[in-house]
Amino acid sequence: MQLLLYIGVIVVSTAFVWRGSFFLEKAADRLAAYYQLPAIVQGAIIAAIGSSFPELSSTVIATLIHGEFNLGVATIVGSAIFNILVIPRLAGLLGEKLVTDRVLVYKDAQFYITSVTVLLLAFAFALIYNPVEGTQWQGAMNRPIALIPVALYGVYIFLQQQDIAEYQAEKESPSDIQPGKEWLRLLLGLVIIVAAVEGLVRSAIALGNILNTPTFLWGLTVIAAATSLPDAFVSVRAARRGEGVISIANVLGSNIFDLLIAIPIGVLIVGSATIDFAVAAPMMGVLTFATILLFALLRTRLALSRTESWILLGCYVLFVGWMALETFGVTSVIF
Repeated sequence: MQLLLYIGVIVVSTAFVWRGSFFLEKAADRLAAYYQLPAIVQGAIIAAIGSSFPELSSTVIATLIHGEFNLGVATIVGSAIFNILVIPRLAGLLGEKLVTDRVLVYKDAQFYITSVTVLLLAFAFALIYNPVEGTQWQGAMNRPIALIPVALYGVYIFLQQQDIAEYQAEKESPSDIQPGKEWLRLLLGLVIIVAAVEGLVRSAIALGNILNTPTFLWGLTVIAAATSLPDAFVSVRAARRGEGVISIANVLGSNIFDLLIAIPIGVLIVGSATIDFAVAAPMMGVLTFATILLFALLRTRLALSRTESWILLGCYVLFVGWMALETFGVTSVIF
């Protein structure tokens, strides 16, 4: 009975995350038009931060309220993998063919790979300089270490600001947009998402206890997919408008924000959190592979064909299957 109850909570919470994402996407799109932002900035910052709010909320709630920092990390990494392997497929299936440009493939790709590397280095520093006594692969990530990826995000914002400074708007701001109203719509979406994410986190912890499975697994799959709905919603809508740059830039910008801000924020709030490097390293390896695969496919004709998007989706199915094998003890790479 409890199992069905928590599954129901997950379904309802996911629906509210989707609804909150609707407010976020609409408000972010209209605000970007009002402030005349270029497509790359609109996708990489405005839409990306707004649609990444569920992941940020999951880290804060899991760490601050439930003391489950690793659950928050699992959600972030799982969401990043979902964004890379699933969202481009959804955008290509439900929208137009995803056509990108060289700026996105080269500049944003390089910075995204750098983000993955820096976060992995932060995890390694925690293990090297603050090892947890009595364990072999666990280290304490403190505030100074957490500030390393945060500082890199500051560099990312600076680079995007340079794009804004060089961008010349081709038309005036739409006169029918009321910025105050759109900011309120954005705030409403954030509030809905926070409440929904709390339901997801509580359900993941409960399912882990009921089924005697690691909560890390549920964060990596169920919560990750649910909190990625806003990213999927934004990217699909952009693809339907034929704006492949915004669609892919939202995926990359969301992942950069998740890795450099959403994970460290939990550490900055509580002061210190334990990182299980034996679990984190394989997951970051999967994310790195998924990232290289995406950009290799995007580089061919600067577009993502339907066949290529099916390849991405197939890799995600293999990833989920691997996690299932880990859960039931068939393999034991991370659990």
